[in-house]
Amino acid sequence: MLKEIRKRLISSAILIAFIIAFGIAGYMGIEGWNFLDSLYMTIITLSTVGYKEVGELSSGGRLFTIILIISGVGTMLYALSAGAKSLLEGEIQEIFGRRRLEKKVKELRDHYIICGYGRMGKIICKELKGRHVKFIIIEKQPDILKEGEDTLIFEGDATKDEMLKKVGIEKAKGLVSVLPTDAENLYVVLSARVLNPDLFIVARAGEEGSEQKLLRAGADRVISPYHIGGLRMAQTIIKPAVVDFIEFATKTGNIDLQMEEIPIQEGSRLVGLTLDECGIGKELGIIIVAIKQATGDMKFNPTFRSTVKAGDTLIALGEIAKLKILEDMSMANK
Repeated sequence: MLKEIRKRLISSAILIAFIIAFGIAGYMGIEGWNFLDSLYMTIITLSTVGYKEVGELSSGGRLFTIILIISGVGTMLYALSAGAKSLLEGEIQEIFGRRRLEKKVKELRDHYIICGYGRMGKIICKELKGRHVKFIIIEKQPDILKEGEDTLIFEGDATKDEMLKKVGIEKAKGLVSVLPTDAENLYVVLSARVLNPDLFIVARAGEEGSEQKLLRAGADRVISPYHIGGLRMAQTIIKPAVVDFIEFATKTGNIDLQMEEIPIQEGSRLVGLTLDECGIGKELGIIIVAIKQATGDMKFNPTFRSTVKAGDTLIALGEIAKLKILEDMSMANK
């Protein structure tokens, strides 16, 4: 919308400049007046103010003035009205758009901040949207979003503290930095960690050696697309069936099977029970692939005698409807 308004404003300005230049050239050529007198005569003619003429017009000058009035006055009025309309529309659009965006940001809680909407950023946002996770984007070039796309996006530099505050970093649950360079991602991680010490931060590393720097700066996880891509391609060659299964189980929108994280809250009815006593396998048909304990230790392939504790995270594999039931069971009893 704003791009179209700018285009109309530029077109109006060019049209006005052309009409004025046409009038100046005509009076200078026909009457032999200097530039200032020709400009003055052109302006009072086009504006129809009726001030005194610069000098006596010749027959050719009068004929040219008639042509200038007929062709120029209407054109000038059209260009000025179109320009004013576009300017007013642009200001109103910008004001209301900014207010709506600021209102939505104020209402956000436990959301994720996506810094950068390039190729990786688009994939991340698509996955988050598919899981109905709240997020907001910071991008220097917001026009890369399709018009009408229902996505919260702020235009600006994510490396600036002011911009991170605008998108509610103090209330955010996590941040993902996928800016073009490692230096920019490093700045974002440093700023974000200071502004919100409890924030879960994931950053992209492009060059070798950047991973440790980002971790030292405060990132909780650092992802190297080239490293992961290389491993994935190698595994596809060596163990294609395993790769297909993992992709099938983790793909957003898959109805038959999903792999989810189920946090066990304090006060849940599952706390203190074994996996067998919970009935997760027998009644729900869900497979517990691993249990991540509150200490961060990961217990893979737990047995049916494994006890569920508060603070554990169950890595579960099963149907979406059944996983939803397990998620409800994992919450604290009210």
